[in-house]
Amino acid sequence: MAEYKKIIPRLVISDGKAVLVGGRVYGNVPDLCRIYSDSGADEIFIWEEPSDEEGHERTISLIKRIVHSVDIPIAVGGILRVMDDVKKYLYAGAKTIVFSDDDPTQLIKEAVERFGKEKVAIKARDISDGFDYAACGISRVFYPKDCQSKEDIDNIKAFPLPLVLEWQEQLVDIPTVSGMMLSVPQEEADRLMEKKLAWKSRGILVNLCEPSLTWDELKKNGDGLVPVVTQDYETDEVLMVAYMNREAYEATARTGKMIYFSRSRQELWEKGVTSGHYQYVKELRVDCDNDTLLAKVAQTGAACHTGNHSCFYRQILKKSYDERNPMKVLEQIYNVIKDRKVNPREGSYTNYLFDKGIDKILKKVGEEATETVIAAKNPNNEELIYEISDLMYHLMVLMAEKELSWLDIMDELSNR
Repeated sequence: MAEYKKIIPRLVISDGKAVLVGGRVYGNVPDLCRIYSDSGADEIFIWEEPSDEEGHERTISLIKRIVHSVDIPIAVGGILRVMDDVKKYLYAGAKTIVFSDDDPTQLIKEAVERFGKEKVAIKARDISDGFDYAACGISRVFYPKDCQSKEDIDNIKAFPLPLVLEWQEQLVDIPTVSGMMLSVPQEEADRLMEKKLAWKSRGILVNLCEPSLTWDELKKNGDGLVPVVTQDYETDEVLMVAYMNREAYEATARTGKMIYFSRSRQELWEKGVTSGHYQYVKELRVDCDNDTLLAKVAQTGAACHTGNHSCFYRQILKKSYDERNPMKVLEQIYNVIKDRKVNPREGSYTNYLFDKGIDKILKKVGEEATETVIAAKNPNNEELIYEISDLMYHLMVLMAEKELSWLDIMDELSNR
């Protein structure tokens, strides 16, 4: 099966800030990358400019924040002198490590052998200079050369590896071209989906959010509309309920943003046009009767016109119950632990651990891990449940001490 062509925004990171074409600098890079991710980008390419050790660590920290902000792969390169440099980028969350063709061939081969070819690529200055890319065992080549015509890259046509080029519309249908890079200011991010639709109209395979059911296959209410329950894709919180007609349904699929039909105004309503609180589609589901849609979205700002994140912010009845959602329980306990660190309470065991410091916390984690192993050898699982709970509590104290969040852990687990 042929792979779709990728649209890849490109960023140069200098001292923890992103530099785009014309020297324009963005300080809030994670937000910029989140907009790329929500607006149809397939991947983000980040190149780190050389800096001192302090600047490099700031960039590594920035890459981690970017990874937390997006739902698409990140390719990172720039400072790769030894294997530890490769590990830093990977541990920060990069899906692909991009070497330069100036980097040692042996280091590139070692990275391929250790982490797999799909995680390793090269940024080439001129692929006609005799460098043996294929011998390195890499997955693809980023080729930031300004090619003006197909004739300019006749040598690329015969190149055996997938190529990612600087943006040139007329070259996208070349079989070896797997994607195009471009610098995208924030105000132009919405045009990424337009570019994909233009490619699709030319018969080029692209990654679009296309429903498997047509509008005619859905059951409409008496007004010819379908209700839509909209949910935050990260937390599953219900944000709002609205309606779609045919035009809204098809426009939502086409643009990747939630577009409803306003019954009061009798017109299409693109969520966020006036408020800036856009909803980017992550998933559409339909119920068993084909008469109600569930939209999972990335919500920018508040969903409700009152300024609340959800329209369902007023509680009118509640019966006491124990929360059993595992992630919510872990998050609640972790939040209490973090609060103890900031607002100590006399007699708190958690504060005792924080006061004693990292060595005491690590000692307790080791002890609880050992007790968990011993409990697992016993036939009664009740003791094992108790010990695992103790271990997880002490691990959360360690997380709070090292300023890690559950999001850090979940991101790493989801990458495996």
